Amino acid sequence: MLNQVVLVGKAVGVPSLKETSNGIKYAELILEIERNFKNTQGDYETDQVQCMLWRNLAESTIEQCTAGALLGVKGRVQSNNYEGKDNNRIYHCEVIAEKVSFLGTR
Repeated sequence: MLNQVVLVGKAVGVPSLKETSNGIKYAELILEIERNFKNTQGDYETDQVQCMLWRNLAESTIEQCTAGALLGVKGRVQSNNYEGKDNNRIYHCEVIAEKVSFLGTR
């Protein structure tokens, strides 16, 4: 089995460092990624992907990250599901980052 993803996009905002109840540091980075094709109006649409950064990776990324920074993220996809309102099932996917590279500004 293989679960690996590589993304290149712009940071949406600046992630903030948080801590779990067990004292583990983490940050949530939203990466805006332009699609490689145009829609019917001739524009490129974007996707916003939630990337979770843990421990030292979270701390080091936050120190350098600015809004709009061009980043490369290597990691794995993790899916979760839970019961929402009206007893319907909610599915959620995110990227668990293993490496973040700063590629410059766009």
